Amino acid sequence: MSLLRLTTLGIGAMASPRFAPAGLLVEAEGKRVMIDGGRGSEPSGRLDAWLVTDAQSELIAELRRLAAKHGLRPAVESFASGGLRIEPHPVVHTNHPTFGYLITWRGQRAVWAPEFLIFPAWAAGADIAFLEAAAWARPIMFRGGVGGHAPVQRTRLEAAEADVRRAVFVHIGRPTIRAMDAGEADDVEFARDGQVFELGCARMPSRIDTRSG
Repeated sequence: MSLLRLTTLGIGAMASPRFAPAGLLVEAEGKRVMIDGGRGSEPSGRLDAWLVTDAQSELIAELRRLAAKHGLRPAVESFASGGLRIEPHPVVHTNHPTFGYLITWRGQRAVWAPEFLIFPAWAAGADIAFLEAAAWARPIMFRGGVGGHAPVQRTRLEAAEADVRRAVFVHIGRPTIRAMDAGEADDVEFARDGQVFELGCARMPSRIDTRSG
């Protein structure tokens, strides 16, 4: 059966002491699209596009170098081929435009939204959503009140209220790492580096781990 395959090649915030930068490889119908990532979370093999959620991020120069190896330039844009659609949608995060992506394929809906301050309404009803985890109990606010990062404890409740079937947390920052180490986050699902998630036509998400432990 044809599947939508989603691989978290990285799950960390930009300066994470433990994880590679958050990135998602999307594969369906022979197409391969990378979203975000960075050094340590770059894909191998052929790519059809390299999308980013923030065209002005601190990682953009590095992403340009990595994408250039595939003959691509990273950009905030749409991708469409056959039944696969990947569309950028705005998020509230900082003082310049930033986005997440809605990935649709044969009735399945997946969301990549690794950075936001306010839960994105367009993520409602997703079969699976990869969501912001830089902050744990309280928001991280940027200087001057221009934005920030939503806390996992609030986001998980908002995702449930928005009928997200499966919330998986990425872009893991230091406050969340401390909570994980203290055993305070055992009931939250965090993605792992190199983890594969598959969505089939029956609208039932399945998961395959590519590494043990």
